Amino acid sequence: MPGLFVTFEGGEGSGKSTQLARLAERLRAGGVDPLVTREPGGTPLAEGIRALLLDSGHAPGAMAEALLMVAARADLVATRLRPALAAGRVVLCDRYGDSTLAYQGGGRGLDAARLADWNRTATGGLDPDLTLLFDLPARVGLARRAIAAGTPNRLDLESEGFHTRVRERYLELARTEPARFVVLDATREPEELAASVWSAVSERLPATTRKS
Repeated sequence: MPGLFVTFEGGEGSGKSTQLARLAERLRAGGVDPLVTREPGGTPLAEGIRALLLDSGHAPGAMAEALLMVAARADLVATRLRPALAAGRVVLCDRYGDSTLAYQGGGRGLDAARLADWNRTATGGLDPDLTLLFDLPARVGLARRAIAAGTPNRLDLESEGFHTRVRERYLELARTEPARFVVLDATREPEELAASVWSAVSERLPATTRKS
């Protein structure tokens, strides 16, 4: 059975990580054991890079930030994603290459074509089968993050203008690849969102693994 690669994208406070966890639980209940991972992260090396990137005590320039993201992605793809997909597993990844295009491209203003080239080099051309984009206004997402438990990370502290540019770039990406992207209104209730997530994912699963 070929694997299925699903990525979860969106701005801060969009609820994508919560929905990924709910989907993983539903798949396991139906007898499917997904690989659940995240970006940056998912391997010891990539988790170390994640700590550097999100630490508010560090301030890497836009180019260094992008290169660190791509390095973490290369390690994750080589050591975890490709082996899992080759084994026929469902892979659920919290962020992937589109995050670099949105955050370092849209947010930081780096050249989109260069970032896309770096993504292709890092991943060997491994693209998701499905990308779920959890869309909401930057102001709403930042307000959610402000009331959430935990210490804000470096990206949480960026301006509303930065996060608005990230959102706009995400929506541009979705418009250019409508067959891969499903855009979800992240202001909806979690139960409604979970139903939409399941609808999008279940139709791409092999018939023998689908559960209502």
